[in-house]
Amino acid sequence: MEKDEQFIDFYTGSEIMIMGLRKRLEAVGVFGMMQNDFNSGNLAGFVGGSPNTVRFKIRAKDVEKAQPILEEYLNLEDNE
Repeated sequence: MEKDEQFIDFYTGSEIMIMGLRKRLEAVGVFGMMQNDFNSGNLAGFVGGSPNTVRFKIRAKDVEKAQPILEEYLNLEDNE
């Protein structure tokens, strides 16, 4: 897999925050995936990670397009 096609950690936070961010990113054609180690551990029969720490991964090639959207989203959350 080429380097720009690899998924990288883009944002770490609560699942609710990531759901809002994901919606905004998908509106501009940036798609990603959530990685929830806590839920994965529970499904496998052990506890790992924190329930409030979910990672959102996007392709490396989309970081430049996604960064301004992340900053705007975080500023909106800070102002509420």
